Amino acid sequence: MDADVIIIGAGLAGMSAAHEAVKRGRKVILLDQEGPQSLGGQAFWSLGGLFMVDTPEQRRMRIRDSHALARSDWMGSARFDRAEDANPRKWAEAYLDFAAGPMRAYLSALGMSWFPVVGWAERGGGLATGHGNSVPRFHITWGAGEGVVAPFAARMREAEAKGQLQLKFRHRVTALDYHDDGVEGVHGDILADDDAPRGAPTSREITGSFDLKADAVVITTGGIGGNQEVVRDYWPRDRLGMPPEHMVTGVPDYVDGKMQLTAERAGAHVINRDRMWHYCEGLKNWDPIWPGHGIRVLPGPSSLWFDSDGVRMEAPCLPGFDTAATLKRILQTGHAHSWFILTQSIIEKEFALSGSEQNPDLVAAKWKAVLKERLGKGATRAVEAFKEKGEDFVVARDLDTLIEGMNRLTPEATLDPAEIRAQIEARDAQIANPFSKDAQIMAIRAARAYRGDRLIRTARPHRILDPKHGPLIAVRLNILTRKSLGGLHTDMQGRVLQPGGQPFTGLFAAGEAAGFGGGGYHGYNALEGTFLGGCIFSGKRVGEAV
Repeated sequence: MDADVIIIGAGLAGMSAAHEAVKRGRKVILLDQEGPQSLGGQAFWSLGGLFMVDTPEQRRMRIRDSHALARSDWMGSARFDRAEDANPRKWAEAYLDFAAGPMRAYLSALGMSWFPVVGWAERGGGLATGHGNSVPRFHITWGAGEGVVAPFAARMREAEAKGQLQLKFRHRVTALDYHDDGVEGVHGDILADDDAPRGAPTSREITGSFDLKADAVVITTGGIGGNQEVVRDYWPRDRLGMPPEHMVTGVPDYVDGKMQLTAERAGAHVINRDRMWHYCEGLKNWDPIWPGHGIRVLPGPSSLWFDSDGVRMEAPCLPGFDTAATLKRILQTGHAHSWFILTQSIIEKEFALSGSEQNPDLVAAKWKAVLKERLGKGATRAVEAFKEKGEDFVVARDLDTLIEGMNRLTPEATLDPAEIRAQIEARDAQIANPFSKDAQIMAIRAARAYRGDRLIRTARPHRILDPKHGPLIAVRLNILTRKSLGGLHTDMQGRVLQPGGQPFTGLFAAGEAAGFGGGGYHGYNALEGTFLGGCIFSGKRVGEAV
């Protein structure tokens, strides 16, 4: 045997599994087809948000959360309805126990800490029993995604120095070695060294091969979001309609799902492959790193959201409320884009961009930097750069000029200026009183009842056509590929199952490759912060089992 455990994929789930396995005295080989500059995988690019329950950060913000409330929200969002959801449901229950129990202390002991204002993501579809977070639970890690990756990466280097772990980069697994019902190792290609920047495409030149044996093999290679062909193939046409012809890509191109397919060819069971999580607020990156590189807008609640026909979208299709419902609503028009119309006052207070590279103040983990970026004049530097250089932005002093610019961007779906004006004026008329029948205005006022939103995430209600709050801004929004919610079917130890339900001896999976636990612990909807959290938790579980 070359090791006790071979882990395929050096992202967050792989490092979490390796960390726990090394703690137990296991000898581990950690493989990745990318170079050492990509240690940490997709998590590095994230905002670093973690779904945790009843934390000191929440209590300081006067948020009353509980395991029972979080469970109600999760199950109302997941809507588990398939026979194969038994293990995903068990994983969801276990994650909730972790998130409401030892999770914060466990991560704090590793060196993580959190921005004190808890974010309120996926606010829901309108019913207490339905989709959405009843309270803010999105804990942004100081250091953003880099701050989540760094403690685990440091422990990988420490274990390597002690001879407990071998890091083998540029090793691409092409097949599992198995006999009867058991896996005993892997083999594949050694790729040429490539010092391309993290996330950029790398060479696939083969310089050699490898064959490694171990008692246990763990698959932690992520999902399919970088492979638009596979995304379209798995697309849930019965629930969302036809997949869009144009999407931007939210993850590097190595997130291609190939290892999941390799395991399936060996007899592994993949479930819920039609469940996926893509965002509606994607921008084409003006400074791309990977092909089709898209960035997500993390909007506050005030931007007016119009479909491609120029119809203002109704609740729950409001900014930050119900991603899946909004995606379906957008695609019903036959086009894949939609529009925000907002003011400079709104963009300054409410616009944030997902990703560590778009949030240098949070990466720096310094209050001075955060206060300067978030409370200084103008929007953040990253947002202002997109406003100036991004091809999806239109800025104008009056509405007619704004719509002319919007129509130049999408000549295939032109907008009627009179119809847009009528809808905005009707909305603006609702601002004059503290009363309103407009669901979005009611949502804005509810958001400002939360101190965190009032401080940094929700603009004071105002008329969109009030020139004092100008200029006007339109943002063309694209569908942004991101996460697989289904994956390799696993039991509660993370053992990969065969279609009949029996485990593959020696084969485990964690992270997005396993639907973040069990083959899809989100069900149909994500509550956000559950991707990084799911990688850490499922990797930890597997590391304790192998």
